[in-house]
Amino acid sequence: MLHRVNLASCLVLWITSCAITLAVDPNDYMARALQLMSETPLIDGHNDLPWQLRSQFNNQLNKVDLNTLANTHTNIPKIKDGRLGAQFWAAYVPCDTQYKDAVRQTLEQIDVIHRMCQKYPEIFMFASSSQDILKAFNMSKTASLIGVEGGHSLDSSLGTLRTMYQLGVRYLTLTHSCNTPWVDNWLVDTGSEPSEHNGLSSFGKQVIAEMNRLGMLIDLAHVSEEVMNQVLTLSKAPVIFSHSSAYAVCPHKRNVPDDVLRRVNETKGIVMVNFYNDYVTCSNTAKLSDVADHFDHIKKVAGADIIGFGGDYDGVPRLPEGLEDVSKVPNLVAELLRRGWTDEEVKAALGNNLLRVMSEVEKVRDSMSNEIPDDVPIPNEDVQNPCRTSFGYPSTSGSNGSAQSLSTLALLITLVLQAWITSTV
Repeated sequence: MLHRVNLASCLVLWITSCAITLAVDPNDYMARALQLMSETPLIDGHNDLPWQLRSQFNNQLNKVDLNTLANTHTNIPKIKDGRLGAQFWAAYVPCDTQYKDAVRQTLEQIDVIHRMCQKYPEIFMFASSSQDILKAFNMSKTASLIGVEGGHSLDSSLGTLRTMYQLGVRYLTLTHSCNTPWVDNWLVDTGSEPSEHNGLSSFGKQVIAEMNRLGMLIDLAHVSEEVMNQVLTLSKAPVIFSHSSAYAVCPHKRNVPDDVLRRVNETKGIVMVNFYNDYVTCSNTAKLSDVADHFDHIKKVAGADIIGFGGDYDGVPRLPEGLEDVSKVPNLVAELLRRGWTDEEVKAALGNNLLRVMSEVEKVRDSMSNEIPDDVPIPNEDVQNPCRTSFGYPSTSGSNGSAQSLSTLALLITLVLQAWITSTV
């Protein structure tokens, strides 16, 4: 009798095992990919849909239906098909706004992200912490976080940085493709722009410390290599590259060199791989397998624990065959599995690495809770320009001495030119 019971138990176990194997065949890489994505949130580091809302609709969200929007890489059906668990939406404004209306335009981008979440509450949940991401995932919603792309959006103000944090911003990309009065951008490494600060200025180092105190992720995509290394030394918290790839695979200065990858590993940060063809193959064309090569290289050099996804959808004009829009990301997950990545390595890259980094940044913030905000402003001489007043700074020429001086100089030059033209006629 006992023998029959044991035999029956073994038969049940065998049938159960076969059923599990049939449900997710280890050789059915897409089925395995979708299973893993149902267990761990896919967290993407950078998506420029908010900029598409501005450039196409001037942020008039009432005129847009994200269920049917067809001319972008991202819409609600694509998000669902792509199993997007969490997204850092980029609050990006161009470098042309620097010294002009960058702060206003950035606030409008932050606003449109909030309104997007409010308009589609069944799809998006606004998130500002690692726990919020998990909460949204458990509710089958896409956690929506904000990253400000470019230090020019601060107008060199720590007060603006703090205000943006209060509005929900959880990372700042230190530069876009322009130097600011306190940090050098990646174009310095190409020789097309001069270094103005040898990396970070003294005020730039204040920005790093204040971001640590606030609990804001420091994003090193777009900065010069000198800035990468300086920040990796200065920051008390792990850093991110929200949308950069491996320089050794594609030697573009927007990508991350191997020595920096190793330092990211040492400091427990993350590099979220960009899908833009120009950063994947250094050419106009690319395939999904080329993107997987970047994942493989970073894993080989610095381990699977520093890798994430940073597609740059809706911010680039060219994407690899097989990764044409947000819905295609499961194809890349399946390719990593086909290449021998373990389930744990894939889950780390999908979202666990970013959750770990964000949790550590939050711990550093909590450990600095007794430190007071830094309210020492950038030196006035570093930011003088005709569009900026100087209220609060010591001045012998009034509250807007620099602008008045420049206006006076312009007037004198005009008068001299007019007199010269008159005398030569």
